[in-house]
Amino acid sequence: MEEVIEEVRLSKLMSEQGLCSRREADSFIEKGWVFVNGLRVNQLGTKVSRAAQIQLAPEAEKRQQQLVTVMLNKPVGYVSAQPEDGYTPAIKLLTRENFGGPVKSGQGLDLEPISLRGLAPTGRLDIESQGLLIFTQDGRLAKQILSEDSHVEKEYLVRVQGSLSTDQLMLLREGLMLDEVPLKKAHVEWVNEDQLRFVLVEGKKRQIRRMCEQVGLTVKGLKRVRIGNLKLGNLPEGQWRFIQADEV
Repeated sequence: MEEVIEEVRLSKLMSEQGLCSRREADSFIEKGWVFVNGLRVNQLGTKVSRAAQIQLAPEAEKRQQQLVTVMLNKPVGYVSAQPEDGYTPAIKLLTRENFGGPVKSGQGLDLEPISLRGLAPTGRLDIESQGLLIFTQDGRLAKQILSEDSHVEKEYLVRVQGSLSTDQLMLLREGLMLDEVPLKKAHVEWVNEDQLRFVLVEGKKRQIRRMCEQVGLTVKGLKRVRIGNLKLGNLPEGQWRFIQADEV
């Protein structure tokens, strides 16, 4: 009996291997910038063996090097993604006037909107929360942060009202459920008498606020200060800067 070789869409396999996002893969394939086992592939929907050797053309690698990623210190009152209930999306803050960091190599301060085209928020930060929000054109980075099996840490400083017993603090660290699904283990500790530090490796909708509700705490303020190696640092509220490749 012959062994059946599983084949998958080339764009899906490229995404799984971290070469690029599926959307970027389709674009590269259309342009003829993808080689499979040494042969150029330019047909969308092409299926290949999972063992196939995939290589990007120099043009694709150059395009990836030009992709823009920025961080914003989001204020309260802005939504992360699409506008809702009359509120303004945080991407509207990415203006020349709000630029607050060193200039990316090869890019002057005379920033034009076209250089920021296609930026998408990477991770949630609800309207009542503030702090580090990443926007990127790079699907590889977005997947690294957002995928369900991601282990990228997200650190938050959370001002709360209420008190915690030792057992309740342990519950915040491990043992709570949201939407009937157990949460991954978290690092939670007191910073001072009314502020907790949370380090999570997942990002369910309003996760910290819902966790605190389950142990009788009321969240009065929530600020994200780190995603993986990227720290908010002293970037002023409402301002943004480019993220350099060696920071990620």
